[in-house]
Amino acid sequence: MNKYRILIIDPDKDFCGYLQSNLESEGYDVYICHSGREASGMKLFEYDLIILDTYLRDISGFKLVHNIHKESDTSALPIIFLSSKPCENDMITAFSVGADDYLRKPFYIKELAARIKVVLRRLDERKNGSVQVLEYGQLKLNLLKMQVKVDGGTVSFTKKEFEVMKLFLENKNRIFSREDLIKQIWSEEAFILGKTIDVNITRIRQKIGNYSNHIVTKIGKGYCFED
Repeated sequence: MNKYRILIIDPDKDFCGYLQSNLESEGYDVYICHSGREASGMKLFEYDLIILDTYLRDISGFKLVHNIHKESDTSALPIIFLSSKPCENDMITAFSVGADDYLRKPFYIKELAARIKVVLRRLDERKNGSVQVLEYGQLKLNLLKMQVKVDGGTVSFTKKEFEVMKLFLENKNRIFSREDLIKQIWSEEAFILGKTIDVNITRIRQKIGNYSNHIVTKIGKGYCFED
């Protein structure tokens, strides 16, 4: 079985070397670059996971990931953000552009290694899943490509938006409270506000057009996708 290939994007060369040494000892093939420009010139679809800092010298990490996920061959590429700034808005932005995880510096290498395993396990589950497409009328979710189509057109979803939509289509007519959604979609995050759920639901409704009225708010209970 081939090793997982991980790309680290961070301007701090010493820090990159530290991560590379430790993650290679965990059995990964680890590669390094130090800028957004350098990363943009690479064949990113060849990697299984990208770990990057939120602030690079030439571009924000958020913008870089936004650009990565616009491309069809990297739209589902897993992302872990690292940040030295204890800012809640940064964390919310990270997940809104499609991050799979977010970790503040400094951290224990064992914690990062554990989070990497969770992200890669999800990747394997998605690749090996027997059901590859969920659909409701002309609303279709390709689970392998993490691609959403509405009335034949492709719609850009963040990873969290995709996971919420997937959960709804797999459990039509079931009510999910905010707490349910946090546990199932944001289970690895230390601190998620209820408003994060509301923002994601609002964005999903805006993106699925005529199907938005199927996502129903149950006052005092939560949300569900009504058939």
